[in-house]
Amino acid sequence: MKQLLLDIKPAAPPTLLNFIAGRNEEALASLNAVASNSAQSKFIYLWGETASGKSHLLSACESIGMRVVDNAHLLNNDAQIDLFNTYNQLKESGGALITAGLHAPTQMGLRDDLATRLAWGLVYQLHPLNDAEKALALQNHAAERGIRLPTEVVDYCLRYLRRDLSTLMATLDALDEWSLTTKKPVTVPLLRQLLQLNLEA
Repeated sequence: MKQLLLDIKPAAPPTLLNFIAGRNEEALASLNAVASNSAQSKFIYLWGETASGKSHLLSACESIGMRVVDNAHLLNNDAQIDLFNTYNQLKESGGALITAGLHAPTQMGLRDDLATRLAWGLVYQLHPLNDAEKALALQNHAAERGIRLPTEVVDYCLRYLRRDLSTLMATLDALDEWSLTTKKPVTVPLLRQLLQLNLEA
């Protein structure tokens, strides 16, 4: 029973609505425009470091039927030719293409013709959330679940837990369940107890 209570549930599926934009509002707005068929450019390239939100946005776009290609920096020569041809076909047919990589299109050693195509569309560098934005995201998530989340619990999470947003959200969900099970309010001591039990389970 204890393990069942402490199982961290899978995160909610990524959507454009549940993406915490932080400093990436313009990129999100452009993707929403493509999704609603109101975009001037249907070709968007996203780049940035790990945990900047690329995978979330690509998964969200793929879920609503857009063509997406991740990790452009890892494509071999044949895959680059395929992507070049796909780009041209979608351009011809009025389709949309969302691609992503670690760096800007012209800084990854891609074929010149492909790098040029990817740079023709909208290009956005994604920025990871800072601590204040992560704290806001946690508070918003807590409010949606009806959790009273003290600031000191958020501070503890950001200081001692893995700092990626999916881990922080999953921990908050588990803490909410543990709070309901123990009939105790959400506090730092309750969080410490949960984490200790999870280690022992």
